[in-house]
Amino acid sequence: MEVGAMGLSANTSAAGDPPGAVLIIVENLPVPPDRRVWSEATALHQAGYTVSVICPKGRGYDKAYEQLDGVHIFRHPRGVEGSGAVTYLLEYAVALFWQFVLSLKVAQRHGFDIIHACNPPDLIFLIAIFYKFFLGKKFLFDQHDPAPELYEVKFGRQDFLYRLLLLFERWTFRLADGVLATNPTLKQQAVERGGMPPDRVWIVRSVPDVGRFSQVMPELSVRRTFRYLVGYVGMIAGQDGVDLLVKAMEHIVKRMHRTDIACLIIGDGPEAGRVRALTGELGIADNVEFAGYITGDALPAMLAACDIGVVPDPPNACNVIMSMIKVFEYMALGLPFVLFDLAQARGDAGEAGVVVAESTPRALGEGIVSLLEDEAGRERMRNSGRKRAYGEFQWEVGKRSLLAAYARLVPRRAPAYAGTPANTNAP
Repeated sequence: MEVGAMGLSANTSAAGDPPGAVLIIVENLPVPPDRRVWSEATALHQAGYTVSVICPKGRGYDKAYEQLDGVHIFRHPRGVEGSGAVTYLLEYAVALFWQFVLSLKVAQRHGFDIIHACNPPDLIFLIAIFYKFFLGKKFLFDQHDPAPELYEVKFGRQDFLYRLLLLFERWTFRLADGVLATNPTLKQQAVERGGMPPDRVWIVRSVPDVGRFSQVMPELSVRRTFRYLVGYVGMIAGQDGVDLLVKAMEHIVKRMHRTDIACLIIGDGPEAGRVRALTGELGIADNVEFAGYITGDALPAMLAACDIGVVPDPPNACNVIMSMIKVFEYMALGLPFVLFDLAQARGDAGEAGVVVAESTPRALGEGIVSLLEDEAGRERMRNSGRKRAYGEFQWEVGKRSLLAAYARLVPRRAPAYAGTPANTNAP
């Protein structure tokens, strides 16, 4: 296949759309279940860009190609999966192969001006090298998670692979024409550790579309016959602390004798089976319900039926600098929540969340019960959360920052946003 036949010699899309064309590559999750990537893809499409996404297949999303809401989605086999470091490397190698193959297909069918790479892992720069240096494409690094810290948390060590991940991250920053960070902490890290100019780093928070959460009818059936319902939404992986939530529920039900409290866990992930089994082993299966992965209007409706939310992610090198999308979802619904002492999440929550000092199931359980019994406090937190969610943490704020980044990187292709400055203090 000749380069000219792929439409790669100029920064134009196959359809000749004025704003240009985008290729988003994500390895961690399929699309649209990856809510951040889907919000970005649809926002870019609505702004007039031709948008293509390369991602892995996943449960319920196994079509090799489909077009949803105007976005072209190309999916590849996930390959080897597991929990070991070597297994991860094999998985990433297989993903890189398919990402490059599919990028050629996208180039031929739709063209693209910019590669928008979403981590983890920090390996997509290997594909971007080819397109940037040989074909003049731009490279935008969308840092969802700090990969070295994520590795340290998963494997409990700073070994050769940890140092290798730091090297991959450094190379990614050096190659990038711009960076999207999820919060000010990661922006500072991109500047200080990655050497990025501050005006080339835009903050695009992972927040929900508040329009979906503004007028929600609670799905009261999920409360069953319990007086109180505690809600969790998110991934169920080793670093997410859902096992700590289950153990906290065991403390609530068995030690505090609060059989009138139940927990609804919404989400899925590699640890879902183990956590489900844990509820049976602890004898609290009747008080903990697993809803699985929920999409669409059903998600806010189920959360709205809860009395409070919970952020069980334990403090570690990764979680203390991360912004949790569930924090913003809880606030959008006016749902007070309990969390461990995570610096970034605490700052995001403001007065909408209650921090428990000790990172133990017992402290989390007692914090949950204390909040449930404080109706006046919950009302204050509800108001505070809604104010933050419908103010500085709206997706429209992040969307403006996203489009400003694209205007800066390809100014002649996006004149409507060319005058938007790179706001280094933007949320």
